[in-house]
Amino acid sequence: MPVFVLDDNCLMTLKTCTHEKVVIKGLISELRDVCTKVLHLAKALNYSNDDIFAVHLAIEEATVNAVKHGNKRNADKAVTIEYEVTPEKIDVVVTDQGQGFDPNNLADPRCGENIYKTGGRGVLLMKSYMDTVEYNKTGNSVHMIKLNSRHTR
Repeated sequence: MPVFVLDDNCLMTLKTCTHEKVVIKGLISELRDVCTKVLHLAKALNYSNDDIFAVHLAIEEATVNAVKHGNKRNADKAVTIEYEVTPEKIDVVVTDQGQGFDPNNLADPRCGENIYKTGGRGVLLMKSYMDTVEYNKTGNSVHMIKLNSRHTR
C-alpha cells in the first residue's frame, strides 16, 4: 500500500510498503503461494537476485519446518505467515501450532555423522542467508529479516 511521508525538506514522497498476515492450513503447496507473492514484491522493489534467492530459501525452509516438524504434517493445524516488504527490508514471521523446539540445541549439520544426513540444515541455511533470524521463547515462531543490499552499500 502506498504511504506518503514527509522528508527533511518537507516534500511529499511515495514509499511502497506491503504488510500482510496470512493464516492458512499447514499444506506446503499453500505456503508456497505466499512465498511467491513476497518474491514478486521484492523484485518489483528492485532487490538483487542474491537477496531474492536468500528470502526464497529462508521462507521455504521456515514454512517446510513449520509443516513437517512444528505441526507434524497435520493439515488441520494452521501456519501463520506475516510479512512486510519495504524498499529497505523484507521482514517475515512464520509461526506454527506445534510445541516448539530449542534452536540452540540443534546438532551442527557440518560435523561428524551429521554431514551425511539428508536433513537438518534448514536453520543453518536461514541463519546464513538472512540478516536476522530469531525464535520466540517457545520455539514455534521464527522472525527473519533481509536487508536490501542495494540500500546498504
